[in-house]
Amino acid sequence: MAVSSVAGAQAPGAFVMQQLRTQQVERTAERAEANARSLRREAASAQQQADAARENARDLKVRSDRAESEAGSARQAVVSLTELSKVSRSFEALGRSVASSSSAPTPPPAPLVNAEGQTTGTVINVTA
Repeated sequence: MAVSSVAGAQAPGAFVMQQLRTQQVERTAERAEANARSLRREAASAQQQADAARENARDLKVRSDRAESEAGSARQAVVSLTELSKVSRSFEALGRSVASSSSAPTPPPAPLVNAEGQTTGTVINVTA
């Protein structure tokens, strides 16, 4: 009977050790689950920040494209105004030239005679 009492004494000690190991494993699992929940919250927050950054990047791209378009229009306006100014100065010079040459009327060109002896360069009234 001494053998059975020794075996019986070991069994409760092993049971206690098993319970302690089980509790330790449960605490480890609870810490791992809490850590996983925390990491999920961090991941969700990081995803929200990434989404906001992508939206901000899209907005900046649209604004940048609009600004480039406006800059192109402004450059075209500058070129147009420069060309218009050149044309205006040319017209002014032409006007001055015409004004200075119009003081003395020029006689009409003399009619020419072609090889058949016909006078050319005159206006003929053909209305009848």
